[in-house]
Amino acid sequence: MHSFGYRANALLAFSVTILALICGIASFSDNFNSPSPDAQVQVLNINWFRKKPDGNDEVSLTLNISANLESLFTWNTKQVFVFLAAEYKTPKNELNQGSNLRGKDFNLTLHWHVMPKTGKMFRDNLVMSGFRLPEAYR
Repeated sequence: MHSFGYRANALLAFSVTILALICGIASFSDNFNSPSPDAQVQVLNINWFRKKPDGNDEVSLTLNISANLESLFTWNTKQVFVFLAAEYKTPKNELNQGSNLRGKDFNLTLHWHVMPKTGKMFRDNLVMSGFRLPEAYR
């Protein structure tokens, strides 16, 4: 006969194997989800626009953000981290944030990072263009 310890070990090993298999299937099933979030951003007011002592520009905007992020959520989604960044291009650099913003056209980019319950994290973004800062500091 097998001892109680041997039977408990066999049951535990079988349970962990089944759990790992279920986690693998859950992670694989996320590959079939194709999220397509939608967002609109309006700049309602430029509260202030000034140059900081370190040389970078600082701007405070009042924004109206409307976003439908439902497609990012599946049964395997644990949490979603979302943020908005102002970005612009120059001949020297493809991506800039921070200085010499006067009179520049810029994009507002909505970034999101999805953390699943099991599997790998993924991230993506949505670029919204057509924004411009004034020529003078306020």
